[in-house]
Amino acid sequence: MSRCLLAALFVAEGWSKWQGYGAASAYMTKYGVPGQLLPLVILAELGFGFCLAIGWQTRLAAIALAGYSVLAALLFHADIADRNQLLHFEKDLAIAGGLLGLAACGAGGLSLTSFMRGSTARQMDDDNRS
Repeated sequence: MSRCLLAALFVAEGWSKWQGYGAASAYMTKYGVPGQLLPLVILAELGFGFCLAIGWQTRLAAIALAGYSVLAALLFHADIADRNQLLHFEKDLAIAGGLLGLAACGAGGLSLTSFMRGSTARQMDDDNRS
């Protein structure tokens, strides 16, 4: 469930940036980030978000999105004297923490990776976590 909740956040944000491309690009530029990077941002949010949602390459996706979240906090919410920016900064760090926890634990039993490995591999994974 946590994997899907985290995924939904990134997929929704990626889709929002796609739909409001001009505004997203202007926002990035305002903070000194080249708007030409927006396609990469959208691809990362949608691609890694979908990977989390289906449970494929979960650890890789979670680590990439954790780094992305820390970077977003530092680039866009570094004015911690502003209470609103501080809350966004803390939110991004909390999301990164959740993603790192997901990276440590893996996708879990209800995932594409688990399905592809088969039930024997799932049982072995469960035994190794104990």
